[in-house]
Amino acid sequence: MNEPNKTRSATVWYALFVLFAINTMNFFDRQILGAVGEPVRREFGLSDASLGLLGTAFTLLYAFVGVPLGVLADKIGRRGILSVGVFVWSLMTAASGIAQSFWQVFALRLGVGVGEASCAPAATSLIGDLFPANWRAKALATFMLGLPVGVALSFAVSGTVAKEYGWRAAFLVAGIPGLLCAVAVLFINEPKRGATETHNIGGQRREGSPYLNVLKSPTMIWIILSGAVHNFNMYAIGAFITPFLMRYHGLDIQQANFVSMLVYGLMGAPGLLIGGLIGDAVMKRRKDGRMLLGAGAILLSVPTVYFALGVSNGGTTAFLVLMGIACALMYFYYSTVYSTIQDVTEPAARGTAMAVYFFAMYVLGASLGPYGTGLLSDYFTKQAAAVAGVSELSQTALEPFRAEGLHTAMYVIPVLGILLTLILLAGSRTVTKEIDRLQDWMRGRSGSPVNEL
Repeated sequence: MNEPNKTRSATVWYALFVLFAINTMNFFDRQILGAVGEPVRREFGLSDASLGLLGTAFTLLYAFVGVPLGVLADKIGRRGILSVGVFVWSLMTAASGIAQSFWQVFALRLGVGVGEASCAPAATSLIGDLFPANWRAKALATFMLGLPVGVALSFAVSGTVAKEYGWRAAFLVAGIPGLLCAVAVLFINEPKRGATETHNIGGQRREGSPYLNVLKSPTMIWIILSGAVHNFNMYAIGAFITPFLMRYHGLDIQQANFVSMLVYGLMGAPGLLIGGLIGDAVMKRRKDGRMLLGAGAILLSVPTVYFALGVSNGGTTAFLVLMGIACALMYFYYSTVYSTIQDVTEPAARGTAMAVYFFAMYVLGASLGPYGTGLLSDYFTKQAAAVAGVSELSQTALEPFRAEGLHTAMYVIPVLGILLTLILLAGSRTVTKEIDRLQDWMRGRSGSPVNEL
């Protein structure tokens, strides 16, 4: 790295570290319910659909609030948005620990969604202006490492705290680190819009509504559809992997959460990093390389999920290995697809593009994943009870059949994985022309090229 860039480099890497920490707490706090969902369900006498609805509450409001916050991130200082957002969601997470009913938990999860909606649009917009295009997938992969790290810590910490002190204490413990992040983000140096682009166009935008520009992009349409399908699967796994391990494989809450930590949390880290490294490498050879890489990784994940679910009761080690490999492959999606959004969108509209993407992704995918899987689980639970000759449909009577019901319901994940592969392949067929078109537009409006890191 050149000598004049050393000071700037230090501030850039500090910013990336803080954004990583914020994203870690983002996913730590949203995953707590998945880690302690089983005791919450039992205390309040919930069905799996009702348990999934608590996840839907978070994601639906997250999606609707995320759009205006994404537009705001394109207009005002992004670090202020992040600081307020982290403070709000940390407070709401801690307050969930004193909830006395299903509806109180539901309302507080809505509040968590409002706070966390500030994270992705503002943070990814910052990263787009902090790092040049040839570093962007690696930087976004580092930021998105907060997903597996946060999820892993949430499973490990929340499961341990819940076993020793109850599920309420797990929510209370989670609030403290977020408050520290809310302060740390205020020390980030806000970069200028478009500061790291090869063609520096500052805050210029293409003509027309930024929303319509996103929706007129064929690549963005395919990416939005892919986000809906992918996050249905990811949020279904996040919501029900611990209950599945407790019911089907007979683990206690701490044991189940440690397996979940390894499978759904830590195995995501190599997926993100390898996806980012390979994604940047293939991008130098072909502009559709990231989308093709994402499609290939998802395709490979389909049989591994299928065989993981086929492991017999008590085969925890085999499940851990197979499902861990599947999750690592599924995490390739974030490094490859998120950086593609940056590639086809001008700097001044990236917050809006991410907000539109997240809106559709959460409304059509993440919100339906836990609830839809919960509905399927309840349906197959009743079917299993009927086959066994049970006519009573009370929570107590159905409890012995919930393991079988949830097990059958989770086979929706590999089926949707096949659909996701086809969507990503379709997106790979349009992305090259769109990147070329955007670069031509930026070239015509830029000044001198900027230096790269």
